[in-house]
Amino acid sequence: MNLKIIRSELFKNYPELIFGFSTKPGGVSPEPYCLNLSISVGDEPENVKRNREIFFNELGIKEEEVTFQKQVHSSNINYTDKPRNFENCDGIYTDQKNNFLAVGVADCIPVFLYDPGKKVVAGVHSGWKGTKEKILTKMITELQEKFNSAPDELIAYIGPGISLDRYEVGEEVGVLFDESIRYFKNGKYYLDLKKDNYDQLLKAGLKKENIEVNELCTYDEKDLLHSYRRDGVKSGRMFGVIGMR
Repeated sequence: MNLKIIRSELFKNYPELIFGFSTKPGGVSPEPYCLNLSISVGDEPENVKRNREIFFNELGIKEEEVTFQKQVHSSNINYTDKPRNFENCDGIYTDQKNNFLAVGVADCIPVFLYDPGKKVVAGVHSGWKGTKEKILTKMITELQEKFNSAPDELIAYIGPGISLDRYEVGEEVGVLFDESIRYFKNGKYYLDLKKDNYDQLLKAGLKKENIEVNELCTYDEKDLLHSYRRDGVKSGRMFGVIGMR
């Protein structure tokens, strides 16, 4: 199956911006990994290396230009002035060109930010813990403090993630969230993490017309997207990548 990259309509308005979100088809790894981009899910390292080459080539970048983060479901964020690897981190941002930020995804909500005036990009991985700890709000505050970014000028893209109907959680997690995010049906709790992150953007001061939401559910799109909830330990990982030339 041919490679398919998910793009952002809003980000297309900025020629200096490079953005792409990988999917499942088009890789060299066997099922269920396919175009898996993670080295820590049991896939063969040489296959992951080739998959990354395929994806990064499609974006017109090289792996040595990419900043990676070992995501731990935290609200830890880091500034990166040059391509590197971060441990224990779920949000990265930079004002440097040719430093492309990678966010790994297999159900959690990925959010990407761009300040066209200040020329700053950010990538956030927001699982239930990060969402609860408001990692996205924290990132926007950081951009305001470090670069004087105005929230009403920020452009945001919320990428594919698990949908409300598929994200069942235990009561101990469900009760941590506001009732507008938490749903209770058939004796079970479900969370709408996309809505929570969207609401965080609005509350921070972003304009609705500057927010793009991809409604695809990682769990439901079996042929297109990786999902840890659906496939378990043998699920691959997708990357959303953002940066400036």
